[in-house]
Amino acid sequence: MAAQRGGRTVPGEQFLAERMSTIASSGIRKIFDLAATMKDPIDLSIGQPDFAVPEAVKSAAIEAIRSDRNGYTVTHGIPELRERISRSLAEEFDWEPAVLVTCGVSGGLTLALMACLNPGDEVLLPDPYFVSYTHLVHLCGGRPVPVPIYDGFTLDAGAFEAAVTPRSKVLLIDSPANPTGVVHSAGEIRAMADLARRHNLLVISDEIYNLLSYDGPAASVASYIPNSTLLLRGFGKSYGMTGWRMGYAAGPEAIVAQMAKLQQFTFVCAPQPAQHACVVALDTDMSNEVSDYRRKRDLAVRELQDHYQFARPAGGFYVFPRIPAGYDSAAAFVEQCVRNSCLVIPGSVFSGRDTHFRVSYAVPDERLKRGCEVLRRLAG
Repeated sequence: MAAQRGGRTVPGEQFLAERMSTIASSGIRKIFDLAATMKDPIDLSIGQPDFAVPEAVKSAAIEAIRSDRNGYTVTHGIPELRERISRSLAEEFDWEPAVLVTCGVSGGLTLALMACLNPGDEVLLPDPYFVSYTHLVHLCGGRPVPVPIYDGFTLDAGAFEAAVTPRSKVLLIDSPANPTGVVHSAGEIRAMADLARRHNLLVISDEIYNLLSYDGPAASVASYIPNSTLLLRGFGKSYGMTGWRMGYAAGPEAIVAQMAKLQQFTFVCAPQPAQHACVVALDTDMSNEVSDYRRKRDLAVRELQDHYQFARPAGGFYVFPRIPAGYDSAAAFVEQCVRNSCLVIPGSVFSGRDTHFRVSYAVPDERLKRGCEVLRRLAG
């Protein structure tokens, strides 16, 4: 018999697992769907590069397809790509971890949490956090433990240490960070590595934006505690190929081997044509695109800094301002933005608080200026 909700029948609901009650629909995707229904919205909501995939990378994918390299690959990924990733990690960190090619960083994070979490294990993470983190931890039977880092958005190792319990198992961090755009300093990252070492925590380091760091290279925890680091990186944000769903995990063999086992029965393997293209991507110069996004960052900061409070972003493509005075919540402020055809993301999507909102500057300059004009007007 179908379940009842508000007097109406909801077919199929009686078959749903209890875990689904802990997972909400993505607030980002809701805004994405809303944009599709609006006529010419000023969309500053989605974190997707507005530059094209480099021609050499597209050509490599096309050539792979035409050469009939379209079937399954080995679960870990094609040897050429894994070897190229390994070489880059050896050059950067003098590190030789196990490598698994994944279906995006989100795919890698899902596999990592599935492989590492027992029911009730705790995952420490900064608040605000990327939208999927808490939901994936719940899905894998764990307990997310958000540690607030408002309003400077720096990592205070002492605050994280105070949140450690006997059930703490994983420390999940990202830098450059989404939604704040903050790049954590080497000192902060080193202190988090020391914390992980003291309490025997696995550090999962989400570095999807590592190439998009504008004021110098982003520090990585892999430099300080490689034996307890699982590094997740991807190609979507840095090379404009978000829809290709390509990433990789690098870390201890024991963990990566179990992730690969899970990949055999879930994703099977990453898409083969895209894997061949990613070999080319890793040898493609993206400095012009990085410079352009540095300029867009500076433009967004100039447009908003006299009207909003925010930490100056140093990477990715986001600004995370506090809502103006006079609004009770970011949700209320975002509703007003929508009425003015400007789409941004309320802070509650990323946080236990609803006091900020996310602006993406990964858009053409003209749209960014129009959106900032609306935001300045709403600030009063």
